[in-house]
Amino acid sequence: MSSPAKKIIKTILPLALGGFLVWYSISKISIETLLQYFKNANYWWIALGLFFGILSHLSRAYRWKFLLEPMGYKPDFGNSTMAVLVAYLVNLTVPRAGEVSRAAVMTNYEGISFEKGFGTIVAERIADLIMMLIIISFTLLIQFDFIYELLTKNFNPYKIIIALVVLIIGFFIFSHFVRSAESGFLFKIKTFVSGLIEGATSIFKMKNKWAFIFHTVFIWLMYVAMFWATVPAIENLQVPFGAVLIGFIAGGFSIAATNGGIGLYPVAVAGAFALFNIPEEPANAFGWIMWTAQTAMIIIFGGLSFLFLPIYNKNKSN
Repeated sequence: MSSPAKKIIKTILPLALGGFLVWYSISKISIETLLQYFKNANYWWIALGLFFGILSHLSRAYRWKFLLEPMGYKPDFGNSTMAVLVAYLVNLTVPRAGEVSRAAVMTNYEGISFEKGFGTIVAERIADLIMMLIIISFTLLIQFDFIYELLTKNFNPYKIIIALVVLIIGFFIFSHFVRSAESGFLFKIKTFVSGLIEGATSIFKMKNKWAFIFHTVFIWLMYVAMFWATVPAIENLQVPFGAVLIGFIAGGFSIAATNGGIGLYPVAVAGAFALFNIPEEPANAFGWIMWTAQTAMIIIFGGLSFLFLPIYNKNKSN
């Protein structure tokens, strides 16, 4: 298959999947009912959630300088912020193209080498992946009793133990083949894992490592806070903290799977809430309100950044 065909498929498939999931989600709650939830929502809580989201974007833009400064670059904070917002906007249309546009913006307005700028963005993604894994591990830890009860209620405990043993043995066998691989798909996995480990350890060798780590933790705390703060926007929606974390994780994976989580985000969040016996209708409504709020924020601020970048830099140069 040619490269252009692959790019077209990678663009169309997530959109098609998103469209199907929009239909599926709407089939669970009528448009009239959903609009009523939007009408009755408490927008002060939504505004608070968006405030946390804005703080996370500003922190991400500021964190970037800790990766660029060792290479001799001192980017303008305004340009860094607008580059981040433009990247989020582009990701809504073409998955993972935002990273390329972000590096291109800084090349154009700050004279930063595209390759070096893109490399720092990859390093950021490694740090973000580690934070996501930490949040998942923390959730599994504090919700261990709930997850254990859920599994034992639906599955035979002995089968779970056997499955875990098989998975552990399979993991060690698979790891052996990956470590000894010299080519092919397993070698790509080996290279990816090696890069992940190298990127993670390089963070602790940075000059401003603690500032970088602080902002990384702060960014993800703001993501969780944005999700948590929006819950009270739906009247009588009671969501325990464990459900907030699991819903946040499910929503995060949905954003990675489709363009900005279109269609899939409400389905994923409602599915996570269903584990806690939260009614389907308000859970779906919350998913749509949450997704709409953060998507609108990205479209508005990303669009304004795209338009304002040349004006800002023209005035700055003058």
